[in-house]
Amino acid sequence: MDCFPDRQVLGGAPLNVAHHLRGLGGGVGVVPVLVTRIGKDGHGHRLLEAMRAAGLPIDGVQLDCLHPTGAARIELEADGQGHRFEIAPNQAWDFIHADMARLVGLSSRPQWLYFGTLAQRAAPRPTARPVAHPALRSLMQTIHAKGFLDLNLRDPWVRKDVLRWSLGKAEIVKMNEEELLRVAHMMGLGGASQIVLGKRLLHAFGIGQLLVTEGGNGAWLLQSDGACHHTAATPPGVDVVDSVGAGDGFSAVFLLGLTQGWPAEQILERAHCFAGAICRLRGAIPDSKDFYQPFIAAWQLAGGVAE
Repeated sequence: MDCFPDRQVLGGAPLNVAHHLRGLGGGVGVVPVLVTRIGKDGHGHRLLEAMRAAGLPIDGVQLDCLHPTGAARIELEADGQGHRFEIAPNQAWDFIHADMARLVGLSSRPQWLYFGTLAQRAAPRPTARPVAHPALRSLMQTIHAKGFLDLNLRDPWVRKDVLRWSLGKAEIVKMNEEELLRVAHMMGLGGASQIVLGKRLLHAFGIGQLLVTEGGNGAWLLQSDGACHHTAATPPGVDVVDSVGAGDGFSAVFLLGLTQGWPAEQILERAHCFAGAICRLRGAIPDSKDFYQPFIAAWQLAGGVAE
């Protein structure tokens, strides 16, 4: 749950991405499966009900009797453009069970596995085995899906070993411009322009595509063959409520475009457009499925969520 000063709304990057994928792509057969863990509490009950209402499978949702449903306290900047997260430790999602996650992977056989670095904050310290959350390792070893890494560098949970492992497992990596500079420094890529740093990152880790978001200035996509695409900036005068979840909306549309075979430039433009629409909401998820209808119609995605 994202806890704003005036209200509590559904949140968390994987849930946001899954919700948008289902809302936009249900009519063309996109069925995301969220692997997570929630507490047996009021927040957990609310999340399950919201997932059912959105048509999201709950097969991958584990229940935890000992730890609370994840919550993040959000402080907004005065202009609504920025925000700060205070993420409590020892939340239910820190304890996702590996064997249960593996069974969900075996039954769903996904094409893409969307994952981040924040969910790996409870990973063991460096040992002889690979560094990552056990459930994430188990999933990757079981399903062999292509990895979509969405960085969430939230201090004090940033760890170099987890970051390095994650970059090595990703076909696509998404980050913002500040994160690109920080990752380049942490990985010893030297100093250079953002594009050059992006090329070094792709080469160093065998990544296929790098997505870098720049807020209102747009976003750019760098591919391993050297091709680079950049969106236009957001037009002035757009009413921004808050930017929470905008990046998750961007990721969702990019993944949707990959499943539908859209051209790279078109995926990028549509992802940026959708992220801008999320900025006009309080929080990351709309209150009604009607929010998705203009995009479904414009992008010819059939009838939306299949009943």
